[in-house]
Amino acid sequence: MKLRVDYRASVSLVGTVLKYLAVPLCVPLLVALYYGETVVPFAVTMLLTFSLGTAMERLEPDPDIRAREGFLMVALTWFAVTAVGAVPYLVEALGIPGVAPPAHPASTLGNPANALFEAMSGFTTTGATVLGDISFETHTRSIMMWRQVTQWLGGMGIVVLAVAILPELSVGGAQLMDAEAPGPGIEKLTPRIAETARALWGAYLGLTVLEAALLYGLFLLGVDDGMTLYNAVAHALTTMPTGGFSPEARSIEEFSAAAQWIIIPFMVAAGTNFALFWHALTGDPRRVFEDTEFRFYVGVIATLTAILSVVLFTGAGFANAVPAGSTFDAAYLSEFTGRVVGQLEPAVRQSMFQVVSIVTTTGYASMDFNAWSPVAQYLLLFAMFIGGSAGSTGGAVKIVRWYVILKSIRRELFTTAHPDAIRPVRLGGRALDERAIRGIYAFTLLYVVIFFVAAGLLFLDAARSGLDLSVLETMSAAASTLGNVGPGFGAVGPMGSYLAFSDASKLFMVGLMWLGRLEILPVLVLLTPEYWRR
Repeated sequence: MKLRVDYRASVSLVGTVLKYLAVPLCVPLLVALYYGETVVPFAVTMLLTFSLGTAMERLEPDPDIRAREGFLMVALTWFAVTAVGAVPYLVEALGIPGVAPPAHPASTLGNPANALFEAMSGFTTTGATVLGDISFETHTRSIMMWRQVTQWLGGMGIVVLAVAILPELSVGGAQLMDAEAPGPGIEKLTPRIAETARALWGAYLGLTVLEAALLYGLFLLGVDDGMTLYNAVAHALTTMPTGGFSPEARSIEEFSAAAQWIIIPFMVAAGTNFALFWHALTGDPRRVFEDTEFRFYVGVIATLTAILSVVLFTGAGFANAVPAGSTFDAAYLSEFTGRVVGQLEPAVRQSMFQVVSIVTTTGYASMDFNAWSPVAQYLLLFAMFIGGSAGSTGGAVKIVRWYVILKSIRRELFTTAHPDAIRPVRLGGRALDERAIRGIYAFTLLYVVIFFVAAGLLFLDAARSGLDLSVLETMSAAASTLGNVGPGFGAVGPMGSYLAFSDASKLFMVGLMWLGRLEILPVLVLLTPEYWRR
């Protein structure tokens, strides 16, 4: 049987991306030099990725990329960069005899399954971790910075970045970006696809730099002593890609309320279609607020925040703020008001932070929400399935799909009552093609089915390996890895880790993260005979 796919062209382009992966490895290498740490993990990985990429690139000197080759190239790229990205973790944990000693005995990254999990979680911006101890005593600052860099690279998309800066990928760039970009599609902002990729990455870089500057400003002003330059850069690198990795064991809880309020709008921005920022910067700021998807996205966040605020506020003791038999004189009324206001700001801040973090699939935590009531936890579990906008760095189902599903359900109810009516589903004033609507339903159904199957398999494997996990914990683990959210509940909560899972479950979740980042269909199509046959 003659193959219909030119796999040599796909592998050659994967080699091109791998070769240039040596460049971002310079960031943790420079951090290692600054702090006087070993550079061996990064030097070895740079040599490996450049050599391997060069060899693969020579497989097809002049590759021709079509849609089929694009799907294969993108799928292989994410696995290849993950495998290479795991190398610094392994080298740091195990060391190289005669060259570099192994890291702290408490390091958990010497297990290949753990290293691969951490790398895939980074590049797919999931933010789930298997680090047993997140501290600079166990891991170097440079290796912790590499975790942050992997998320920043994966946020807007490794292939989108390659299209933006590598001329050899510009010819088939449209097919590659369609296969990788999160959401139903990516808007072509300029006549040339490479210019569109550069515009998206320009907005992404600009917001990252702005957030780092604002966070570091808190340190310079004496507002937050913990938000050093290292932490400001580290968290900016994982906010904009909606990644959620933090070099601090307690995530954003370690920092001041001011830092949390600064991070919230940047998480919202990261879950917004980046094309809207391009329109705003090119003289059409009204386009942002007129966008139907953006308004729905903000409305969902506001609604969930309001509900969760009420749940937390009442649970914080408001019902007991007025003791029985109390008299409302002026002094008591002043004390009562102070107590209510003192509870209101934390309730609203914690609610908004966690809703935005979960909806956008960032995965930061401003507190351990394992301590919240079941109502609040199930609300967050629901939020794990929403996702950010199309063309954003967020994961999960995506807000635009839910909007189209709700509109189509409303259309079905209307046409049931009026059988002769013709009523198209519109998005932003434009009628959607019925094939696009069917595609959205197919994706959402597949997503839900895969989630339930994954949760069942994780639960069974946990029972087999003697790991005592509840149904909610395994469901949240499946939803978090498939949706690239990060934290779940219980053992895999915001202050916990996925370390206790068996190696089989970790590798299974590596596949879930890969599947979720590429949005299922580009991966599943590779498994069909029709894709390969001529």
